[in-house]
Amino acid sequence: MAVSFARLQFSPQPSPPRTVTRVAPTEEPFNVVVLDPGHGGQDSGTMKAGILEKELTLDVAHRARRILQLQGVAVLLTRGDDTHVSLTSRAAIANARRNCVFISIHFDNATRPAATGVETYYAANQLSEATLAPSWLPFLQRTSLEPTNVESQSLASFIQKALVTRTQAVDRGTTPQQFFVLANVRHPAVLVEGGFLTNTDEITKLATGDYREQIAAAISDGVMRYREVLRQQRTPLALDLSGGE
Repeated sequence: MAVSFARLQFSPQPSPPRTVTRVAPTEEPFNVVVLDPGHGGQDSGTMKAGILEKELTLDVAHRARRILQLQGVAVLLTRGDDTHVSLTSRAAIANARRNCVFISIHFDNATRPAATGVETYYAANQLSEATLAPSWLPFLQRTSLEPTNVESQSLASFIQKALVTRTQAVDRGTTPQQFFVLANVRHPAVLVEGGFLTNTDEITKLATGDYREQIAAAISDGVMRYREVLRQQRTPLALDLSGGE
């Protein structure tokens, strides 16, 4: 019995299963939201019934900034007042950031007064670190064989869903479009069309602060949902390295 006890004491014991945890990065998926109120200055955008698109976009941008900041998100506006900012400058403001998302805010117009609803655009192809030429020029666009811009498309989908939920407007979906301020931003970028100023019912709603607040809240909802999904993708993974079944 003593011999058996000695063998137990000095025999190699099986090692416990080893688990290695991949630590998620502490940095947020993005550290700032760039809000781009469309038009401004001498560029009024669409004008209907005394309402200027440039004023609506700026109002919604300020509201969205307030809501996002209350949730701890840093926000940068491409314009904070009624000034003209070129398309190139708008894209450059976003590209100067190391890690951000870009949201351009607009309102639509149509030749048909019955046209209605909300829509969110994204660029199928965007400027990359290695691309120097503006990709909106047809002869300089990258080929359609390149992968779809999943990041911007996902951000557009989350914002579009929130817009429809908040406003109950007609869902016109998300659409790829090579707008300059989307194609020439190297971060996830979308352009929101918050309704038609040529539609009597929609312009009546847009004239109210409550409705514009819902559009701003929807933009914030979409951004937060997008960030949440990115965070989940960075969740630490526990790996069993014991070799057992």
